[in-house]
Amino acid sequence: MTGHAKMGNPVAILGGKGMLGSDLVAACEQRGLACVVYDLPEFDITDEAALAEVVASAGAVVNCAAYTNVDRAESERDLARRINADAVGTLARLCRQQDTYLLHISTDFVFDGQQESPYRETDDPRPINVYGQTKLDGERLLQQANPAACVVRVQWTYGHGGANFITKIIAAGQTRPSLTVIDDQIGAQTSTREVAEALLVLLEKQPAGVFHFAADGFASRFEVAQTIFAHLGRDIEILPCQSSAFETPAQRPLNSRFDCSKIQALLPAPILPWQEPLKQFLSERDNDHV
Repeated sequence: MTGHAKMGNPVAILGGKGMLGSDLVAACEQRGLACVVYDLPEFDITDEAALAEVVASAGAVVNCAAYTNVDRAESERDLARRINADAVGTLARLCRQQDTYLLHISTDFVFDGQQESPYRETDDPRPINVYGQTKLDGERLLQQANPAACVVRVQWTYGHGGANFITKIIAAGQTRPSLTVIDDQIGAQTSTREVAEALLVLLEKQPAGVFHFAADGFASRFEVAQTIFAHLGRDIEILPCQSSAFETPAQRPLNSRFDCSKIQALLPAPILPWQEPLKQFLSERDNDHV
């Protein structure tokens, strides 16, 4: 750890039992970097006193905690705002007061998905659902309270530690001979293991501001499903459809592609194409189910 981090103190990982948090904990342990996990039910990010205790003893804080149920957020707006926005503003203020570096995870859902080109950090956010709005509000409260903090927007993440598009589509394919999959939502399936490795670089360099991180390249969810079942060697019919075929309480952005050149300039190696970590994930998953 460099910069103004409190030398010798562990990294506090909020939401450390989740999909990204658990991979970040594993990455820290592999490098001998001490970390402490904070998560429900023992830890509540909306409890300011609990947050203050965490920040006071941490060398740096990574906030992976969030309200992430996109559809339910439409009817639980207040709860989503308390977790994704208000708590983040409080955390940012506490970190600034304690001179503790803060790394906060955000999302592609801060954009409306109408742009033709990949989104840069400087593009105007325009959320189209409550979840995206609360995440954007959290970013803004963080930046107001603590300009030295860092926001990393990620997209389409998957990992062994939680439910995601990859695991859901595989589960669906085990019970149905054909699947209908959306082909007008475009992005990059991004391994939380790859995200965790990038976060360790940011913890070392401690930049301020907003960064985009996603796997290299892009594909529709339909194309991803085809890739998955081809790799698994399963003969399942995959049929394309548009997002409008599935009615959901919350809208989803159609274009989630990121321009990752800003964070790439800080990383020691090129960001991998989305297919490579995905195939590794599927191979490991197959081995686990043998």
